[in-house]
Amino acid sequence: MDEKIKADLQRYIPGPYSFFTLFRGFRSQGFRYMFFRRLLDNTNRKSLPWFLFKLFLRHYTYKFGFQIGGSIGKGFYIGHFGTIVVNPDTVIGTNCNIAHNVTIGVTRRGSRAGVPVIGNDVWIGTGAVIVGKISIGNNVLIAPLTYVNFDVPDNSIVFGNPGVIRFSENATSGYINNRYINQKT
Repeated sequence: MDEKIKADLQRYIPGPYSFFTLFRGFRSQGFRYMFFRRLLDNTNRKSLPWFLFKLFLRHYTYKFGFQIGGSIGKGFYIGHFGTIVVNPDTVIGTNCNIAHNVTIGVTRRGSRAGVPVIGNDVWIGTGAVIVGKISIGNNVLIAPLTYVNFDVPDNSIVFGNPGVIRFSENATSGYINNRYINQKT
């Protein structure tokens, strides 16, 4: 099985991979959606499996309200059921948590025209909006209802509208559950 699927599953159901943990993972809407997204990404276009995975993903897109594009790192975790929109050109690192009603999108004009690049170990709260060609560092917590259209350094907490940055060495401590750690030696 794909390493990214196993990493995502570890975020929902900690412990070693087994068919039983995979079955338990399917109880979560977030894992179910990302499972078919990962399968679709790793299947050749214009094949029967690709078509079937595309149908499942389309079904879950409408059922759950998830519209997640872009390059998603290992250990992606969707915390709650609800609308999530991620631009297809966005890059998201490892161990990212995302809550409901989040928008990660493009800005089409100005000096920040483009899409965000989000680092590792990032927690994005309910209703957050992240737009423009910006860089979100590692170990960053973006508080609920925060509007971010500026670069955020590593080890930071961002809150408010307009956003305010506060340095915190343990920004995501206690927020990112069951971190995926690459276990290859």
